[in-house]
Amino acid sequence: MPRFEPFAAIRYATDDLASVIAPPYDVLSEADVDALEARSRHNVVRIDVPRGGEDRYDLAAKTMHGWLDEEILVVDRLPSFTIYRMRFTDSAGQRRDIAGVLGALEVVDRETGGVLPHERTTAEASTDRLDLTRATAANLSPVWGLSLSSGLTELLAEPGEALGAVTEAGVEHVVERITDPLRIAAIRDKLAADDVLIADGHHRYGVARSYRDEVREATGRTDTPAELTLAFVNELIEEQLSVEAIHRLYTNIDESDLGDALARSFELIPTDRPSPATLAEMATKGFLVLFTREGTWRLHAKPGRFDGVRALDGGWLETALADLPLTVTYQHGLDETLSEVENGRASAAVLIRPVNVAEIERTAREGLLMPPKSTFFTPKLKTGIVIRSLTE
Repeated sequence: MPRFEPFAAIRYATDDLASVIAPPYDVLSEADVDALEARSRHNVVRIDVPRGGEDRYDLAAKTMHGWLDEEILVVDRLPSFTIYRMRFTDSAGQRRDIAGVLGALEVVDRETGGVLPHERTTAEASTDRLDLTRATAANLSPVWGLSLSSGLTELLAEPGEALGAVTEAGVEHVVERITDPLRIAAIRDKLAADDVLIADGHHRYGVARSYRDEVREATGRTDTPAELTLAFVNELIEEQLSVEAIHRLYTNIDESDLGDALARSFELIPTDRPSPATLAEMATKGFLVLFTREGTWRLHAKPGRFDGVRALDGGWLETALADLPLTVTYQHGLDETLSEVENGRASAAVLIRPVNVAEIERTAREGLLMPPKSTFFTPKLKTGIVIRSLTE
């Protein structure tokens, strides 16, 4: 089972979190970064999304160390865990109160167990995150893990020391610190009792593994801070997860050829342009939706067509379209998905349903992997709530 340890967190001295934290780097546009930089000259994007030429990573490190010298950033006196709560109303209108803990999660080798992927990942050609980690010697943004150990939510119910809160886009982000040794031990032992499934941040975790291997080679040691990485972990239970779908966009194929291929596996029934009500109906009545500039169709799986295939919409589509020379990309959000087709950037879209929590747990327990981009966990974790140093 994986180790999950407290650490002396680097935090902003201010409790005005709104000015200094940011969404994760991989969802930010250039305009988003402009807006965050304008919000504060100490916003974490100046470290996490550095701009400039080949020296931008060194500049990010210089900025971070300068903020430490100026006590814009401060280091906890004691090792701590950080409770991170996200309170919001999800897309189905259900009130959510997700509670997880920020700590240092063990970096394990592939196939070793303990920390498990939940879906196949696409290749990441960029070394941006690894270069930034080398330069700053810090974990800036967390991996999101799901603990299969029951009872974590109960251990996090009692508030910790309040450090700040901010509400953005309808989500209240609340930060609390835990330094009590007995409570730290209880949380650490609970998380060490079962596997952790990576929900979001597979690439971050892969970067942590690459960095760990570099440190091992350079030092000959296996006891440095690089053996662990910053992670947010909450319990894998229905009330602690908000999972939305990531829809499929198809290019490099004629929409009529795509429709013909889908018709071999699905009954195609003409319908109206998709709306939010369509997404709700998909979940209750069990169909997918094909959307093109020529029309919209419900996709009902033909009896027996997917026998032996896991009941995942992404897996069904991979099976149905396996022989076609097409390109698939992914988009979260109904309006954004439809716009890609209507503006001609995609030939067609297939709207899919969210994966349920039972299927996510089955994936973990059976050591299986879902197709790429099967799940979209919401809300996104903020960067800058804590930073973890990789130096001793």
